[in-house]
Amino acid sequence: MSLRHAVLGLLVVEPTTGYDLAQRFDGSLANAWHASHSQIYPELARLHEAGMVEVLGEGPRRSRTWGVTDSGRDELRRWMTDTEPNRSQRSETAVRWFLLSLLEPADRRFVLEHELAFGAAEIDRLGHIADRLDTLPGTQPFRATVDLGLRINAVVREWLLEQLAALEVPEQT
Repeated sequence: MSLRHAVLGLLVVEPTTGYDLAQRFDGSLANAWHASHSQIYPELARLHEAGMVEVLGEGPRRSRTWGVTDSGRDELRRWMTDTEPNRSQRSETAVRWFLLSLLEPADRRFVLEHELAFGAAEIDRLGHIADRLDTLPGTQPFRATVDLGLRINAVVREWLLEQLAALEVPEQT
């Protein structure tokens, strides 16, 4: 994924400051893409230089509210419709799960239980986001993605429980 396009997409939803944009990354795209302040501000400058975003207003401490231009909307549309996404992903969690069988059963149990606890917290976090979105007026553009996250976490939970149950079955020699 392109940071450029993620920034454009979030700004299409609502014009905002660079600081608030970083907060929105953490609250919405964190599972797909992490972006720090030190990445967002230079990207906003590049987008501004390219004519894809504009300053809509200035606030205290020289903060700027950014909005997307027609050129930025066109670029986001082009990227969404005309380019094939990079479907490869890096996931440290997936690598650990791949190598899980290398651990002794007690260590495997520890890792699996830790992952189950993390997953439960993630389901709880996404549930709170869903509840908050459901109280807002109108259609919320990211509500379906929250549902996807809840479904994925439910499937992962089932898989983790299966792995734990497999530890209970004695190995056959």
